[in-house]
Amino acid sequence: MASLTRTLRPLARAAATSSSRLPQSRAALGRTREATRCIYTTPPRHYAQMMSEEVDLDMDGIQPTPIFAFTEIEQAMRDSVEKFANEAILPKAREMDESEMMDASIVEQCFEQGLMGIEVPEKYGGAGMNFTAAIVGIEELARVDPSVSVMVDVHNTLCNTAILKYGTEESKKKWLPKLATNTVASFCLSEPGSGSDAFALKTRAEKTADGYRINGSKMWITNALEANFYIVFANLNPDKGYKGITAFVIDGKDTPGFKVSKKEKKLGIKASSTCVLTFDDVDIPHDALLGEEGQGYKYAIGLLNEGRIGIAAQMTGLALGAWENAARYCWNDRKQFGTLIGEFQGMQHQLAQAYTEIVAARALVYNAARKKEAGEDFVRDAAMAKLFSSQVAGKVSGQAIEWMGGMGFVREGLAEKYWRDSKIGAIYEGTSNIQLQTIARLLQKEYTS
Repeated sequence: MASLTRTLRPLARAAATSSSRLPQSRAALGRTREATRCIYTTPPRHYAQMMSEEVDLDMDGIQPTPIFAFTEIEQAMRDSVEKFANEAILPKAREMDESEMMDASIVEQCFEQGLMGIEVPEKYGGAGMNFTAAIVGIEELARVDPSVSVMVDVHNTLCNTAILKYGTEESKKKWLPKLATNTVASFCLSEPGSGSDAFALKTRAEKTADGYRINGSKMWITNALEANFYIVFANLNPDKGYKGITAFVIDGKDTPGFKVSKKEKKLGIKASSTCVLTFDDVDIPHDALLGEEGQGYKYAIGLLNEGRIGIAAQMTGLALGAWENAARYCWNDRKQFGTLIGEFQGMQHQLAQAYTEIVAARALVYNAARKKEAGEDFVRDAAMAKLFSSQVAGKVSGQAIEWMGGMGFVREGLAEKYWRDSKIGAIYEGTSNIQLQTIARLLQKEYTS
């Protein structure tokens, strides 16, 4: 199977070249409309900035872009990942779920396909694509197996992004090439007593002559078993409260004092490892500091805001996969009273309603992704996308089981797996109540005089 990186890199280079040479006028931009693309693939320019400049705002010839109009890169990503997921992952999805273990060959192929370094620049060994391309890939993987999707999501939107945004040039050269090519990463924030209240974490760090020493534990850590690179949040100065939280890197699970302990047995996304981590006098060097001391809480907030768009995409992909699986069965296989059940009006209405809700959820996801790329405030959009997508995923995957009857209830197919996998969407990277609180807080701020 051809590597996604080899396929998409030329497109990414072409997009980067064209976006670096902005048209001198809107009319000139209009002449490029035949190559359908979203307006947000150009470098971000805020409205206020444009108004402060003498810019020709002639809109003649510019056509509005549908929210699902993908760039050439994004469409190629979608097509390639769909093919990879169906050919390589689908045959192993049930086996991985039953064994509760990610197949090592799938992890290896994700690297080979370039899916573990989507936004990492080419000079560091990555694919050099845009954020929405990553979201497209995450969604397509989830249509087949949400467990593989979340592994790729956390690795890209949280871990790779953390190094890209907060790492020094030296750390980028040291860490990004292996994250893009052969090393799974894990984001270690949650603890037994700090889930939604993430900044109540108890893991401590102290300075030493040679760097830092970490003590404590983490819980609910995704990718922990497959990873060999860990971004760990610990409080370096507890007297300052959450402002003492600092981000560190543990480069290798064989680091003395560090241990991947209990692997949780879960309801869903079973192939994705979720583990307890312990730190017993773990000594790390000075250059294991990520960013600045005391800025970890800011980093975590920013990264999770972006990561929520990835989880929302996982949920829309899951919902679409569940719907497609059931719809094909209803319209092609299952008959009652001599008629395919998909021909009954009552069933058609349910299928139509569910599909409409999936499309609405996807619109929220891609709107949030485009706003993030454009440099606009996307926090509320990300929260709405994650909230609604997780609700739709749970509802549709549950309905799909009922539509398929007994065949939806047994473990021979994927219907019941989609439903089990959907439940986590309302929990991780911010529960649904946290998303509602975020949305309400931002709305109150906007509408309070």
